[in-house]
Amino acid sequence: MRKRPPKSYDDDDGRVISSMENVDGMSWNSEKLFGRKEQKESQQARPEDDLQLTLKEKWAMARGVFAAALLIAGVYVLAALVFILFCIFIWLK
Repeated sequence: MRKRPPKSYDDDDGRVISSMENVDGMSWNSEKLFGRKEQKESQQARPEDDLQLTLKEKWAMARGVFAAALLIAGVYVLAALVFILFCIFIWLK
């Protein structure tokens, strides 16, 4: 099979738009490879990482999560109830 010659584009002036030499998640992504010592945001220490909550704050957070879950469940139950009432009194009448 013959190898095709590379396409030539009229608007290609040779400039690099995006350097693909050190892409996150790729196997060749290495700071040693390219001699860079960039510190990523995810690797920097954040003050909120070592957040310590008291027992009272933990219970308050748990109550808030539980209330939000009950609100969402209530909306689904109400929608099911309205659908059943619609089926009984209007659709299947």
